[in-house]
Amino acid sequence: MDPQARPQSSLLTAAPELSPLEQEVLDEYERLSENMKKLAVLLDELASAPATEILDGLRELERKTSLVFTLLKASVYSIVLQQEIDWGGGAGDGH
Repeated sequence: MDPQARPQSSLLTAAPELSPLEQEVLDEYERLSENMKKLAVLLDELASAPATEILDGLRELERKTSLVFTLLKASVYSIVLQQEIDWGGGAGDGH
């Protein structure tokens, strides 16, 4: 990593005794630290969300999933029924 390309807001300044690789590792740890802080904030928000909101969301998801499953079963049944009708109609032709 080019020392000139380093962001100015970096908390870790390049020390003359650090190799470019060492500085890059330190910069990566700094980015990781920031990401962990963001994750902690998000987890805190999730933990503070009322359980009723989560349950309501899960109920809605369950209803939608159930509807999709029902529509899928109906589609499969329709295809199977249509195939039986087609095959049944072809058997009477003597083919």
